[in-house]
Amino acid sequence: NNGGTCVAIAGADYCVIAADTRTSSGYNILTRDYSKVYKLADKCLLASSGFQADVKALQKVLAARHLIYQHQHNKQMSCPAMAQLLSNTLYYKRFFPYYAFNVLGGLDNEGKGVVYTYDAVGSYEKVGYSSQGSGSTLIMPFLDNQLKSPSPLLLPPQDAVTPLSESEAVDLVKTTFASASERDIYTGDRLEIVILNGDGIRREYMDLRKD
Repeated sequence: NNGGTCVAIAGADYCVIAADTRTSSGYNILTRDYSKVYKLADKCLLASSGFQADVKALQKVLAARHLIYQHQHNKQMSCPAMAQLLSNTLYYKRFFPYYAFNVLGGLDNEGKGVVYTYDAVGSYEKVGYSSQGSGSTLIMPFLDNQLKSPSPLLLPPQDAVTPLSESEAVDLVKTTFASASERDIYTGDRLEIVILNGDGIRREYMDLRKD
């Protein structure tokens, strides 16, 4: 496991996906500048932690399947469709799984933010926010406390998107990583924040602890 932490937050008209850039092996830092956020489509981004060679292999498979889809349908795959494709791809390898823990975020067909969270064998859920990776045990309780998503068992079903504005969501992500990097040795160096909205994709960076 090469460590690292990913976070995604969905809003009414945006999605924020963030990950640190440290890649580790045991007590060794392999690189301090490795992006864990991968663009699958114009409105769909994937952030992955776990074993980075498996993550790269998974990204290659998804990119190839997406290219085939574009040639057949003459359009890009929507984010919900990509979420299902990722689930199928992981489940297909369930007996020898990709050691990759994914958060997929983007905009749906109506332009609303969506976040999907996965385990290693393809079980996935549509949520308002999520975290994966070595620091997720520190970050998820904090996000639960701040954002408290409605239970999926409530009827009528409530919308999962968070009530924050885009700038508030970015600030919240920065706060979560600043605190996680204090306690988790596999999270640190630099934070890459990718903001996806109707205008396109924008990136922000923030320095984290280097030790």
